[in-house]
Amino acid sequence: MTKTQISWQELSPTTLADLLSRSQVMDFGLRPLYNGMKRIAGPAFTVKCPAGDNLMLHAAIYRAPPGSVIVVESADCNFAVAGGNVCAVAQENGIAGFVVDGVIRDIGEARERGFPVIARGVVPIPGGKNILTPLNAEAVRCGGVSVMPGDMVVGDEEGVIVVPKQSMEEILKLAQSKAKKDSETSLEEWQDAHRKKIDEILAKKGYIT
Repeated sequence: MTKTQISWQELSPTTLADLLSRSQVMDFGLRPLYNGMKRIAGPAFTVKCPAGDNLMLHAAIYRAPPGSVIVVESADCNFAVAGGNVCAVAQENGIAGFVVDGVIRDIGEARERGFPVIARGVVPIPGGKNILTPLNAEAVRCGGVSVMPGDMVVGDEEGVIVVPKQSMEEILKLAQSKAKKDSETSLEEWQDAHRKKIDEILAKKGYIT
C-alpha cells in the first residue's frame, strides 16, 4: 500500500457500511465502552466463551497475532469475560482491541490505558475458567454477525463492520475511492447533488411543490 492510500484504520464504518449488506453490520448494542475511544481495525481472532466462563479469552491474549482484533462470542451478560489486567496484557502484546458480545469489567483501567473495547456493557463479577473451546478455528456470532477468523473488523462510535476475508481487497479499494471522493467534495457541492437527487425522486413519486 502506498503512502497516498487510505488504510483500514482511516476508514469510517459509515463508509464501509455503504458498500456492504446489513448482515455485515453488528447491532447497535455493541458500543465503545468509553468516550474518545480510538477506532479499532484489524483481522479477527475469534473466541467463544460459554456462559459464565472466560478461559479462552484469557488464553487468546497470548496467542492472537499483533494487530488482530479479538472478537468474542459470549453466551451471557452476567459475568465479565475480561478485566483491567487482561486488557493491559492484550495491549502489551499488540492486540488492536476487543469486540465482545458480552460484558467486561475494570473499564476505567482500559480507558486510562487507551485500550479499545467495544462490548455490551460492564459488570464487576468475573466468570470462571473451566471450559475449553477452539481458538480462531471457526466462525463466532458477535452482534448478530457471523465473523470468521481473518475477517476485517472496523469499529468505533459509529458501529462495527465486518468485511469478509474473501472480499477484503475489493472492498478496501472501493472504500478508499469513496473516502477520497467524499473528502474532496465540499458541503455546497454535496448539497447541490443531494437536492437534485431528492427532487428527482419526489417528482417520480408524484410529489410536486
